[in-house]
Amino acid sequence: MGLHQFIQGLTDLETIDRAPGHFKYQTHSVAAHSFKVAEIAQILGDVEELHGQTINWQSLYEKALNHDYTERFIGDIQTPVKYATKQLRAMLAQVEDDMTDNFIQKEIPQNLQERFQRRLGEGKDETLEGQILALADKIDLLYESFGEIEKGNPDNVFIEIFSESLKTITQYPDLACGQYFVHDILPELLNEDFASREQLIQISREILQSI
Repeated sequence: MGLHQFIQGLTDLETIDRAPGHFKYQTHSVAAHSFKVAEIAQILGDVEELHGQTINWQSLYEKALNHDYTERFIGDIQTPVKYATKQLRAMLAQVEDDMTDNFIQKEIPQNLQERFQRRLGEGKDETLEGQILALADKIDLLYESFGEIEKGNPDNVFIEIFSESLKTITQYPDLACGQYFVHDILPELLNEDFASREQLIQISREILQSI
């Protein structure tokens, strides 16, 4: 028993498209998303450190790089479907956990199994690193939706994804990196020249005023 199946699974993640079922001018794979989330989490971790927080960088990188690895088992399920009901979300989470446990038991050497249980487990927990991961994940999702809006994609789902992502980002008011994104990065994004600019500015203003 080696790590062949785990490494081969990295290639599988390159073939799983994000936001399936919708026309996109630019497709994004789960593998690319994981890399981008790791880069964004790194930036957010830097901001937290500059504000006096202590970051467990090993934990942050492990969470960010591996947070969607288990999608090789069940694919990328659209957020509206995944969160349609608490019962469905719980069922999907249980299936994912069971398949992950089975994979680790069958394909990961015993002396590494504890490490992989940690890496492939739910990373968005209450730790600082888990909260940073949750923010980084939504920031990349916001940018993916923005890319489609900027290119003129008429599917309103990307406006909905942008709104939902920004609402989630504002739910971390105690994190300096969340405030940094809202006050320093988001204005630059909204200052880009694109057709739906005024609509996104209005949506963002309404969300930020409601917190």
